[in-house]
Amino acid sequence: MSIEEKITVYHGSYMIVEKPDISQCKTGKDFGQGFYVTTSRMQALSFAKTSTRKAIINGIVPKDTKFGYVSAFTLENLNNLKVYEFKDADSEWLHCVVAHRKTLGMKDEIAKWITYDVMYGKIANDNTNLVITAYMDGLYGPIGTEKADDIAIGFLEPENLKDQFCFRSVESMTKLTYIGNERVLI
Repeated sequence: MSIEEKITVYHGSYMIVEKPDISQCKTGKDFGQGFYVTTSRMQALSFAKTSTRKAIINGIVPKDTKFGYVSAFTLENLNNLKVYEFKDADSEWLHCVVAHRKTLGMKDEIAKWITYDVMYGKIANDNTNLVITAYMDGLYGPIGTEKADDIAIGFLEPENLKDQFCFRSVESMTKLTYIGNERVLI
């Protein structure tokens, strides 16, 4: 992927994030451990609400917390980084997401992606979790088979999915410049 001009990307969370720290990023996400952003402000707003609700449930923030945050960044020039772009939510994308979410499955798949600094593609959001969980549980057939892939991708309606960037290395995060935040009522 080549980014010719600056674009604005967003990160939704229970807290303001000015300087992303990869050591604070969780594992088990779509493209593995990393800092996730999207070009969709609306998607980031949704994530801010979800993240804040989870933080309340897990005791990370006080129970009376009423706000989450969308942090905004400019992104430019991914040159000199190893970047992979999934053009669509297809079998390759599905296998990558499942491999990163399901720790006991598709280990060979994880090895394919380990060296990438940035991964970009469709987002498997809360609306898609049921389909991906059913796929991982083998409800559409054995994981990785063409039949199971086709059924899951059909249910995902890939044309309706938003995008996401996953910054997976310290160097990649230097490409993000913090520009501000927005407080979001949960």
